[in-house]
Amino acid sequence: MNPSLLPFLQPQGVVVIGVSTSPEKLGYGVARNLVQSGYPGAIHFVGQKSGELFGRPIYTDLNQVPDPVDLAILIVPPNATPKAIEDCGQRGVKAAIIVSSGFRESGEDGAQLEKQCLEVARTHGVRLLGPNCIGTLDTHLPLDTTFLQPPMPTEGGIGFISHSGAFCAAIVDWAREQGFGFSQIVSLGNQADVNETDVLPMLADDPHTKVIVLYMESVSDGRRFVEAAREVTRRKPVIALKVGRFESGQKAAASHTGALAASDIAFDAAFEKSGILRAETTEQMFDWARIFEALSGATAQSKSTQGGVAILTNAGGPGVIAADAIEANGLSLAKLTEPTLKALIASLPPAAGVFNPVDMLASASPETYATCLKILLDDPHVDAAMVILPPPPMYKAEVVAEKLIEVISQFDKPVVMTLMGSMLVEEARSTLERAKVPTFPFPERAASALGALFKRAKYLDNKPMEHHAAPTIHHPWTNIDELLASYEIRAAPIRLARNENEAIMIADELGYPVVLKIASPDILHKSDIGGVILNIKDASSLQLAYAQMMARIKTAQPDAHIEGVHIQQQIPDGQEVIVGVVRDPQFGPLMMFGSGGVEVEGLKDVAFALAPLDQAEALEMIRKTWAGRKLKGFRHIPAVDEEAVVDVLVKLSRLALENESIEELEINPLRVLSEGSIAVDVRMKTKRL
Repeated sequence: MNPSLLPFLQPQGVVVIGVSTSPEKLGYGVARNLVQSGYPGAIHFVGQKSGELFGRPIYTDLNQVPDPVDLAILIVPPNATPKAIEDCGQRGVKAAIIVSSGFRESGEDGAQLEKQCLEVARTHGVRLLGPNCIGTLDTHLPLDTTFLQPPMPTEGGIGFISHSGAFCAAIVDWAREQGFGFSQIVSLGNQADVNETDVLPMLADDPHTKVIVLYMESVSDGRRFVEAAREVTRRKPVIALKVGRFESGQKAAASHTGALAASDIAFDAAFEKSGILRAETTEQMFDWARIFEALSGATAQSKSTQGGVAILTNAGGPGVIAADAIEANGLSLAKLTEPTLKALIASLPPAAGVFNPVDMLASASPETYATCLKILLDDPHVDAAMVILPPPPMYKAEVVAEKLIEVISQFDKPVVMTLMGSMLVEEARSTLERAKVPTFPFPERAASALGALFKRAKYLDNKPMEHHAAPTIHHPWTNIDELLASYEIRAAPIRLARNENEAIMIADELGYPVVLKIASPDILHKSDIGGVILNIKDASSLQLAYAQMMARIKTAQPDAHIEGVHIQQQIPDGQEVIVGVVRDPQFGPLMMFGSGGVEVEGLKDVAFALAPLDQAEALEMIRKTWAGRKLKGFRHIPAVDEEAVVDVLVKLSRLALENESIEELEINPLRVLSEGSIAVDVRMKTKRL
C-alpha cells in the first residue's frame, strides 16, 4: 500500500474539523459514528466554539489537538476548505477527507476552488479523499468516518469503492436487509486527488477483503487503472458496475473502426484486459461478490475452467429454468458418468430423472438430497453444483440445509443453493449463510454467479503477458506503406495515378491483373458509387474502366475533389476481414477485428481488445466473431491462414503503441490467403500538429 494512503483506513488518530453539537448537522453525525463505531485510536474534535461532545473536548484550533492525529475529516464551508487543508499540513496531518460539497459538481467557481484545494494539499504534502464524499468505513478495525445513519454495516469480506456517495448510502442500508456485510467502504466523491486506481491496491492489501466491488462513473487515468487492476485481480476478484453505457454525440470518426468503437466498448476491453468482471446490474454485482466472498480460497479459484455443472432439484420446472440459465451464462451441464447414473438410480424412485438435471421428485427427503449431492460431487465430470430447494412439502427446509452442509463441507467444489420461496425457506437461508454456502432466490441468479466464478477461473488460468513500459517510436516512416513494411505487415503495392496515361504506365510496372480505385478525400465508401473496378487484365481494359469510373463519380458525387486513381495488383482469392486500431482518449490503442468489406458497419460482427496483444489475446479476440470462426473453413468457404491474422493483430497493436501520433489505422479488407495475408486497403488518421 502507498504509505501516504495508509491513514485513510488505518489512522492512528482522527480529528473532525467542523464538528457540531447540533444533531441535525453533518458534523454531529460524523462525530457520533466515529465514537460509536468503536474505533480504537485517538478521536479529536475541532469546532468554532469550545465545549464537549460525546465526552470529548471540542478545540477551537487544530494546533491544540494532542498527538496522535494523522487523519482529518473536513466538514467546513467550501471557501474555508483550502485554509483547513493548509492547517492540516502545518500540523502534520497528512490525510484529509473532504465531506463538504460545493466544488466541481456545482460549476466553474466550484471547480476552481477544488483546484485550489489540490494545489494547497500538494504544497503541504496532504492527500485528499473527496471532496463531496461520505468518507470511509472499516468494519474490522473498526472505523466509521461517515455521517450515515447507524448502525454501521456488519463485518464481511466485500470491499466497496464508489464514485457516488448516495449509492454507498443506499447499498449499506439494502445490505442489512439482504444479510451481508462489508470489510471496507471508500466513497471517492470528486476524486480531486485520490481516485479508484489508488484505492484498488489499498483494498487488495486488506486481509479481511475477499472481493472488491467498484461502482464507476468514469476513470481518471485509463492506462494506469488497467495496469493497477491487472496486478490486483491476480490476487483478488474485482467486479465493476460501470454506468453511462449509452453516450450520445460520439466524435466524428475517419474509419469503420472509429465509428464502431464507442467509449463503453473501450471500458469492456479494459475490464477484460485487466481481469475485472463487469456486472450489468447492481443486484448482479453483489450476487457475484457474495459467491466470491462465501467461496474465498481454493474453492473460489475453481480447479477446473470447464464449468460442467450438475443440477439437483425436487421439481422439474425449476430444473429446466436452471439448465437454460447455465447455458446462457457460458457454462454447460455436466455429462454424468455411468457409475454416477447407476448410483442415482439406486437411490431414487423409478419416476425420478437421473440425467442432468437430476429431479428427485417432490418427496425427496433431507437424506435423499444429501446422498444425491454426494454422488454428483464425486463425479469427475462435475465441476460445480446447483441445488434447488423450493419449500419441501413433507420436511422443513432448514433440515435439508443442515444435511447438505455436511456434504458440501467434504468437497472442494463450488456449490450454490437456490432457495425458491420466502418465509418457508428463511431459516434454511440463515443456516446456509452461516455455513458460507452462497444462496440465491432464483436459478438465473445462481447461474450468473457461477458463470462469474468460472470466468475468473479461466482468467487466472491464463499467464499474464509482459507489457511495454511506455510507447516509443522505433521506426521512422513517411507514408502508410513504409509504416506497415517496418512492422512486417504485408500490403499490396498501391500507386497514385493522376491521369489515364499514368494509370497505364503504373499498371505495366505492377503487372496485370490490377484493381482501379478512385482517389478522393471526399469519398469514404468507394464501392457504393462505382469507385472500385476489379480484375483489369490489360491496358485497353484499363482505359475503358478509367472512363467508366470517372463518369460514374461525376454523376454520383459531382462536387468531390478527385486526386486521380489508385492502381493496385489484383490479390488472390481468400477471406476478407477488417483489422484496425483507434486511440481511445482514456485507455490508449483499442484494437478491432471482424467481418471486412463493405458490410462491416451493417453486420457489426466485430470484437475489441486493448493493446498490446499477445498471441493468445489476439486469438481469443478473433474467435469471438463469425469472421474469425470461419477462418477455419465453413461449408463451401475454404480454410485460410488463421495464424497470419493473429500475427497482423499482434504487430498492429505494437505499431499503435509505438507511434502515438496515429489516432486511427484500419486495414479493410485484410485478404487472408491459404498462406499469409495481404492488406488490400489501408486508411490512417494522425494527430494534427
